[in-house]
Amino acid sequence: MATLKQIRQRIRSAKNIQQITRAMKLVAAARLTRAKMRVEEARPYAEKMREFMENVGQAGELPAHPLLDRREIKKIGLLLLTADRGLAGSYNTLVIRKAADFLKESGKEHAIVGVGKKGWQFFSKRGHEVAKSFTLPTAGGDISHAVEIADEVKRMFVEGEVDAIYLCYSKFYSPIRQVPQVVQLLPIEPPVGSHEEESGSKVAEYMYEPEPAALLGLLLPKYLVTVVYQALLEAAASEHGARMTAMTSATDNAGKMIGGLTLTANRVRQAGITKEILEIVGGAEALKA
Repeated sequence: MATLKQIRQRIRSAKNIQQITRAMKLVAAARLTRAKMRVEEARPYAEKMREFMENVGQAGELPAHPLLDRREIKKIGLLLLTADRGLAGSYNTLVIRKAADFLKESGKEHAIVGVGKKGWQFFSKRGHEVAKSFTLPTAGGDISHAVEIADEVKRMFVEGEVDAIYLCYSKFYSPIRQVPQVVQLLPIEPPVGSHEEESGSKVAEYMYEPEPAALLGLLLPKYLVTVVYQALLEAAASEHGARMTAMTSATDNAGKMIGGLTLTANRVRQAGITKEILEIVGGAEALKA
């Protein structure tokens, strides 16, 4: 059994850890509030852009554009969004597992574009090709980072380094629920309208001004940046939510450990006092005899 000194040392260590996890919890909660606001503010624009692309896609055959080029898929690219740091519960593990399962199911040669150290370091250590890596601020990426990442994946696709690019990130729902998912990024496929197709209603016809080719030349790069930017915001909110939840659990567990160790220390101390009293009484009885 541990001595009283050892138990008190463990209590001090647990209290120090509890202070750290509590501080990390508060920081993550503050960052989550800001990240959640950014996600909610960006979603209407992303949804409107998606709706616009849906309408354009229903209007008929789209003119040729490099970002719409469909070709035989021999090699794929995967844009993987993870965190730079750990201590975020199962956040990084779930995203990496989703990406690994997707690559295994595809069975294609692949290259990874990593955003966040945890993802690309995991795959690089296991022999996967990492074409490019990005590091974002702890508060999350902004539109400039989204433009830089979108330009890189667009270059890889247009120059033929890969034949398709997919995006793997964690969609934010709540601090305790983040769902990893993989979506196709390039070639861009206009979203399919579910309401019109299911109801069988007539598809509207559109007149373009400027010409469709010029319109797509402006629209498609913006749509690509929008998808990447929204994914960055979702990933940042998911990371902070997972870290806040994990640090809350760690703080509570440290409190339970401190309580249990304190109870054990009191019992050991009480047993020591009882033993000393018995020794004193035994010595007094021996003197009387």
